[in-house]
Amino acid sequence: MIVYLPTIKQLQYLVALRDYGHFGKAAESCFVTQSTLSASLRELETLVGVTLVERTRRVVRFTPLGLRIAEKARRVLREAEELADMARAEGLPLTGELRMGVIPTIAPFLLPAILPRLRTRWPELKLFLREETSQAACDALHRGQLDCVLLASPYACGDVELMPLFDDELLLAFPPNENPPAHVAAAAIDEHRLLLLEDGHCLKDHALAACNRPQLRAEARMLGTSLHTLVQMVDNGLGLTLVPQMAISAGILKGTGIVTRRLDADKSSRAIALAWRKGSPRAAEFRMLGEALVEARQVAR
Repeated sequence: MIVYLPTIKQLQYLVALRDYGHFGKAAESCFVTQSTLSASLRELETLVGVTLVERTRRVVRFTPLGLRIAEKARRVLREAEELADMARAEGLPLTGELRMGVIPTIAPFLLPAILPRLRTRWPELKLFLREETSQAACDALHRGQLDCVLLASPYACGDVELMPLFDDELLLAFPPNENPPAHVAAAAIDEHRLLLLEDGHCLKDHALAACNRPQLRAEARMLGTSLHTLVQMVDNGLGLTLVPQMAISAGILKGTGIVTRRLDADKSSRAIALAWRKGSPRAAEFRMLGEALVEARQVAR
């Protein structure tokens, strides 16, 4: 009896449609035409003998079985990618494509200083960067859309290997013309003046932990969409916030009158780390990358 199996391409198209929920966007992500993707998925449905996707003019709706098959397909694709990774790992390290997620409170401050050195060291490495919040990056990592993630811990990223790289101190930033003491105790921080990033940014949780207020629920007026926004709010006298030393070294306070002070607290820093899926055949490469990130940062400081 001949059994016809789905092709890798068909599984890729199915997973893309599940991720984007739109035939046009899914086709674009796979670099094929919409008609090609649609025809391939119809062939897949004919092959398995069931309807996987209900098609209407406005809505793409997966059947219950279609959802289960799409998630299984995602795991199959990840295993197929790891076959290629195993072969690559036996050859030259850190060559070919590598997809790395980086959180917004790291990317603009660390990457400009280290990327040129990485390109010089591994010219055959094609490093694709994706800036996302910690949760989105970790989800993409487990879906196989990213190979590794540069994040700040502690953060619950799931079943991953975590390589701590270095600590990044959090400093209190005060509006101009204020003269706080050289070291500020966490208990002395007025939580009604504390400006934080909106939900989804792990720096918010790290800031609250540093201030010994992990359960604080910020009011809407206390939230900023980015670290740059918070800096501008502080510079205009709207409150105070915590800024990573990494961002200060990169010049985020340039042109402002903001005053910074060290925080006298047990958790006054965040740990920058590199994460990847447990059991990845490229684990040795990721460790090499992590060591190179530490070295490049030390040279750039």
